[in-house]
Amino acid sequence: MKSGNSVLLIKNGIVVNPANDSVNKSDVLIADDTIINIDTCIDEEAAKQLIADRNFEAELKIIDAGGSYVMPGFVDLHVHFRDPGQTYKEDIETGSRAAAHGGVTTVCTMPNTTPPVDSVETLQYILNKAKEKSFVNVRQVSAITNGMNNSELVDMAKMYDAGAVAFSEDGKSVMDINLYREAMEIAAKLGVVIMAHCEDKNLVNKGVLNQGLASDKFNVPGISNAVEDVITARDIFLAGQAGAKLHLCHCSTEASVELVRMAKKLGYDVTAEVCPHHYTLTDSDIDKVDANYKMNPPLRSERDVKALIKGLVDGTMDCISTDHAPHSAEEKSKDFVSSPFGIIGLETSAALTYTALVDTGLLSICDMAKKMSYNPAKVIGIHDKRGYIEEGAIADIVIFDSTKEWVVDEADIMSKSKNTPYIGKQLKGKVVTTICNGNIVYNEL
Repeated sequence: MKSGNSVLLIKNGIVVNPANDSVNKSDVLIADDTIINIDTCIDEEAAKQLIADRNFEAELKIIDAGGSYVMPGFVDLHVHFRDPGQTYKEDIETGSRAAAHGGVTTVCTMPNTTPPVDSVETLQYILNKAKEKSFVNVRQVSAITNGMNNSELVDMAKMYDAGAVAFSEDGKSVMDINLYREAMEIAAKLGVVIMAHCEDKNLVNKGVLNQGLASDKFNVPGISNAVEDVITARDIFLAGQAGAKLHLCHCSTEASVELVRMAKKLGYDVTAEVCPHHYTLTDSDIDKVDANYKMNPPLRSERDVKALIKGLVDGTMDCISTDHAPHSAEEKSKDFVSSPFGIIGLETSAALTYTALVDTGLLSICDMAKKMSYNPAKVIGIHDKRGYIEEGAIADIVIFDSTKEWVVDEADIMSKSKNTPYIGKQLKGKVVTTICNGNIVYNEL
């Protein structure tokens, strides 16, 4: 007899499958790590017989979804777990617990750790620790240059063979255009995606908040839209020339949306993500000196926010990611100039998206699943088994109660850091159960 990890029957759920745009009341039967049956009604005896037919030996656990949405686990292409080197902010265990709390079953962790992920040794440290400690699937992104110092490429083929899922210099851009062109060409040969943080360091000029309303109000250096737009255009054309897969991280400007739209019309292999803070907040929402509002790219204008939402609605912008960036309370207690960029986001992204985009009628629940599960899975090439709900797929599943209203409470945050401007905000829609590889990793039902 084969012993499975678990046998779960999810009853009375509304199954959302973004692979075929379906939303149906169905039951879902899971054995080990695989969805083995989806039907309008699977009773307990039928479930036990299906399990016996497959020679599984495990006790059947029934989860009553109570009319909530049963969605594919969310895939977050952009998180920082600070491990190795800054684990006082976050580590693989706490970061993955926060992910599970937010319904995220696969994360791509960025390489700007200490030391950076520029060697097989560091890469293997993270992947091995994830196997031991993580509640969710951890996919590691490699740096593009050694030491992230913009002077010499990592051995990209070696890093890819060792398990790197993508390449990025996140936290900054590779400013040497010829070096970056070479990286694009290698990535194209490997068939692996480049994830681009688009920021012209020569234009930043020590900026900390969006140039204009916010920078003027608090008398601090501003970050113009051109800081992002110039590099976005550069990277798109470099990728198009090299035939590389390019994924644009945390897009925040109106021009970025238009550039992505142009790239797709030109037939370039370009995808793009937007973070919840960039479509739910504007620079006018910063009403006091609070570094929890400081992130990079910064909160932009209302015009930019409207463009980002339009891009998500019309399909120009493919994915929703968080750029989960934990920092300690001490670090974030400083003023805008002295404090680090970044906010956490794993535990609020689904509710923010539902509240701002789905409950308002801008996106359907299936659209939400596409942006948060199916499309991101396609970006990193795991869509053969993840990012959707069908028989034979891996059982990465989130049960999402769209009727539940709740207030973001610092005491409930599972991340090691609490740096978010959403504390005290009322949201609609809540993750109540997360299943990863067939195992319950978070549950409040």
